[in-house]
Amino acid sequence: MNVYDSERMAETLVGYEQTDSPDDADMILLNTCHIREKAAEKIYSELGRYRPLKDANPDLKIGVAGCVAQAEGEEIVRRQPLVDLVVGPQSYHRLPEMETKIQSGARALDFEFPEEDKFEHLAKRPKAKRGPTAFLTVQEGCDKFCAFCVVPYTRGAELSRSAAQVMDEARNLVERGVREITLLGQNVNAYNGHPSGLAGMIWDLAAIDGLDRIRFTTSHPNDMDDALIEAHGSCEKLMPYLHLPVQSGSDRILKAMNRKHTAESYVRVIERLRTARPDLLLSGDFIVGFPGETDEDFEDTLALVREVGYGQAYSFKYSARPGTPAAEKPNFPADLASERLQRLQALLGEQQRATQDAMVGREVSVLFEKPGRQDGQMVGKSEYLHAVHVADSGAEIGDLRPVRIVESGTNSLRGKPI
Repeated sequence: MNVYDSERMAETLVGYEQTDSPDDADMILLNTCHIREKAAEKIYSELGRYRPLKDANPDLKIGVAGCVAQAEGEEIVRRQPLVDLVVGPQSYHRLPEMETKIQSGARALDFEFPEEDKFEHLAKRPKAKRGPTAFLTVQEGCDKFCAFCVVPYTRGAELSRSAAQVMDEARNLVERGVREITLLGQNVNAYNGHPSGLAGMIWDLAAIDGLDRIRFTTSHPNDMDDALIEAHGSCEKLMPYLHLPVQSGSDRILKAMNRKHTAESYVRVIERLRTARPDLLLSGDFIVGFPGETDEDFEDTLALVREVGYGQAYSFKYSARPGTPAAEKPNFPADLASERLQRLQALLGEQQRATQDAMVGREVSVLFEKPGRQDGQMVGKSEYLHAVHVADSGAEIGDLRPVRIVESGTNSLRGKPI
């Protein structure tokens, strides 16, 4: 979602061109994430690196956008007075007015939740050709209030874009060369901008000529309804990859997290999905070291991982976020959290390697996205979201071609054209 927001912000700042080097910039705009403490603190160190640039060029404008801006707007200005602009994730449609203000020498701050829909006020996307894959935000915010999560406080309540808005933007992207769209939302399967929910939106998108692949992320187990499960089995353009976070395998910890599902109910959802689409590759999120997690709770998580089998997963040590209910709980021993994370990641790594090894000999469909590091090599993604390197394919960026997998690497596959 931050990638998508960054693209829209860049499109909003008419008259600017993107540069790869901050040394050449007239404006540096940092888009930020507040999910974990490490990500938030990184912003302040990054801003410190830009102080010499600001000293050398007083006309340089520096801004902070995104969820850290929403949560810590005043603190950012206090800690880093060099910042000219602070804008939250729901207000970046106001960037043109804010840019005019900072050019006059004033500071521009906007981290309130606006009443207007930012998507209604953003300029239409340009017609310039772009790469074959794209993100498209369809839903923002979350009403789940997990005890560890800051999203409801930085992104606000759940809000779904209208189906008409989504279709217009999707058609625009396809006209610009996009063949695969990933639908985004903090709780994307709670999307209700279409009368038939996310499944209905997927079926409408699947009717667009030239759009060959559809994905969505991130989902909540409680919102994986019958229609969406059925779509995984019957919609050819919906790819067989699903990111479905569980966070813990312990019902006691899940209750403390306010996840509102159990390990068993999660597994039952997975079983139904795999019945609909047997080759589904599953990804998940896990938190270790949540306050109060016992050895037994952690073993329950390992047991769930073994039962489900993940092709990919993200795992983290619990990071207390100010203002969330869990932040008030006693700290968990850091060394123990690190030890548990290593054990969990070792198990998840084994499953990922086994999943990739099992791809050897199989035929997959690869959407080529960029040249590889070696001459004549192209890199793309399979329907299972594996990175696939192919030599002497004769393919160009944007081609979708059958490939046979011949080798499994650490984080990617190697294939030969068919």
